Amino acid sequence: MESNILQPRFKDSVHFKNFWTTGNGKMLLDFSGAEVSFDHFEQFSPYFYHVDEVGDQVVKDIYFKKNFHEASKEMEGYIRSGVSDRDDVPESIKQLFSQTQSIPGWLDYELIKKGAELCMRSNLDALISLRDYCLMGGYDYAYLNKPLIATEALKKGAVKRLSETLDFWVNVTRYDALEIHRKGYEFAIKTRLIHSYARLSIKKHYKDWDTENWGEPINSWDMMATYIGFSLVFMHSLHKLGANISGEEEKGMFHLWKYVGYLLGIPEHLLPNNKQEATQYFYLWTSNQPPADDDSVLLAHSLLNESLINPALKYQFQRKNLRYLHICCTWFLLDDEVCKRLQIPEVANRKAFPLVKRTITKIYERAVSREVRIRKGNQSQMKVLSDYHHIMQDSNFH
Repeated sequence: MESNILQPRFKDSVHFKNFWTTGNGKMLLDFSGAEVSFDHFEQFSPYFYHVDEVGDQVVKDIYFKKNFHEASKEMEGYIRSGVSDRDDVPESIKQLFSQTQSIPGWLDYELIKKGAELCMRSNLDALISLRDYCLMGGYDYAYLNKPLIATEALKKGAVKRLSETLDFWVNVTRYDALEIHRKGYEFAIKTRLIHSYARLSIKKHYKDWDTENWGEPINSWDMMATYIGFSLVFMHSLHKLGANISGEEEKGMFHLWKYVGYLLGIPEHLLPNNKQEATQYFYLWTSNQPPADDDSVLLAHSLLNESLINPALKYQFQRKNLRYLHICCTWFLLDDEVCKRLQIPEVANRKAFPLVKRTITKIYERAVSREVRIRKGNQSQMKVLSDYHHIMQDSNFH
């Protein structure tokens, strides 16, 4: 870790103050009951310049010395079969799997199951939350987006990013997915190495990277914020859409993402255990992030227009209607100031669909058993993921 000393440089900025006094930050404070301050900023800020050195070394030892297909096949073998100290493999591989094959003492598989069940029973509301709150809201943080711009995410398109995000999210949130050598575990390790590969590529090829201001590419502090998006922000979105979340489900959700973060190489003490910790950690991180810039707006509009180019719906009027519904949900889930910074279009009757959706969710939760909601939600989410897989496999797409 470098010795750069950061201050909460945007804590007096209008965008930061408004977010935490009248915008979604205020709603997060009300939702979590957290009391926030800058007392421990210096404990977190050095991680703006901290990266997963073990993952980076694995990429240097395996991916940079072989063609990508060979390297990927070799890593899949390690992930699925395991690695021991006696194996004739690079030291970096031993280090990676020494950590990821070691079950931390705090891990509770029953709690992870409760978190997974919340993800599944949330059905399509979960996917609305991921897309229109977590992903879209993340675009408001200009420095967080810089790795996406550097790796040409705009050229690759929002369909690809949505497909990859959904693939990861679904596969780490199913029953028993995170047990060692299972599919969620595999996705976590592969995602960790994708992050390292992207980081090293940015450092090598993107000459304009501004480390002092933007931090290291895909640094540990930004990773912490991203995974708070999958836990705290995600649950807040479900709450806004009418879901009731039990105390056990809430604990389970944080536990699930704490373990995913552990597998991804995020330092354990950056991974919150509850709403109060997550809100405090997020508060400190946002004080170092400027508001949306031109790149943010381009990313936001790429996501908005994904519905228009996604061939999952056959007719153009269906695609336009889906785009309209996502715009309505974005305005409902994000605060107006964020939407205006991202230049989300104004549309008529934008509250109607989210409010109807909220009412239906409340009725559905009362009328249908939890077990049935989990089963049906899992089926719906797997169907959407399957649709994206078919799209990405279609050689005519792009």
